[in-house]
Amino acid sequence: MFFSTIHERIRFVFIISIVILIAIILKVFYIQVFAYEKLNNLAESLWSRELPIKADRGEIVDRNGVVLATNITTVSLVVVPGQIDDPEAVAKDLADILGTDYQDMLKHVTKSTSIERVHPEGRGLDFEIAEAIDNLGYDGVYLLKESKRYYPYETVLSHVLGYVGIDNQGLSGVELYYDEYLTGADGAIKYFSDGKGNKLELTEVYEAPTSGITLELTIDINLQLAIENELDNAMSKYNPEQGLIVAMDPNTGEILAMASRPNFDSNNYGDYKSEIINRNLPIWMTYEPGSTFKIITLSAALEERTINLFEDTFTDSGAINVDGSTIHCWKSGGHGTQTMLEVVENSCNLGVNTATHINFKKAL
Repeated sequence: MFFSTIHERIRFVFIISIVILIAIILKVFYIQVFAYEKLNNLAESLWSRELPIKADRGEIVDRNGVVLATNITTVSLVVVPGQIDDPEAVAKDLADILGTDYQDMLKHVTKSTSIERVHPEGRGLDFEIAEAIDNLGYDGVYLLKESKRYYPYETVLSHVLGYVGIDNQGLSGVELYYDEYLTGADGAIKYFSDGKGNKLELTEVYEAPTSGITLELTIDINLQLAIENELDNAMSKYNPEQGLIVAMDPNTGEILAMASRPNFDSNNYGDYKSEIINRNLPIWMTYEPGSTFKIITLSAALEERTINLFEDTFTDSGAINVDGSTIHCWKSGGHGTQTMLEVVENSCNLGVNTATHINFKKAL
């Protein structure tokens, strides 16, 4: 009886051990086969770091491929505080080169973060400054490629193109409207470090950035330059508060050129007031169509055959009463007797009004 009880206990312990062993094997199999990628990514994130490489923004071109908005290469300063041995010396030298405050720079190089971008004083550095920083040879101090938006025609088409912010995000015009397509995918240089941030002697991984999509407009830059010149002449001659010109293909509705005054330089939009840079007058401003609408009313009269441009005449006395309201001609004393074609040529208010009135009565 005693030995039987012992054998049963041994058998029970053996079965439990087998079950536990099988569970461990299944768990290891699950980790190695099904959860490997997830756990590997989590582990890698603990000791891998990335130095970002900004993607080039897509170019904007006119209908003939002429570049209206492109990019120029600049560099930006980033620091890895964990790799800096002498923060005070690094902060002093960087502050001297950038012409910025030492205490502010010291905050950057001692910040409790894996990677610190020195912003804004370390953004868009020119070649001389970048070379001076590179010659310091400090560990933990990196210069990264960055692109800056550039508009070769400066003030030309500025309201249509718009402008971008310091991080190349669209803020106005087609830069904002098509920002999703113009923005590329950033790349990175991946390196590995220990828990204290010290760089490990492992192979770095380079992930190339992907540039944004090139955007082609219906604008014709040659026509655009022509209307910009004419608008400048008109502004100089008549000195109005505002001015605008739009050139459109009547067959397709394509905008071939568009300009307004006052305008601005998209490269330096920060130098202008918001009411100037954010108001594209051809699509923002409301105004009475005036004499341009006379073509529409006369076209309706011709369509309904209520007038004949060559045979019908109208005597313009300078004023006419229509339903109790007196309408004056823009020419003092009127144009006298004229055909309806001459009414169009002279932009005669009274003649067009009469044609419209006749057409309206027929419709009733």
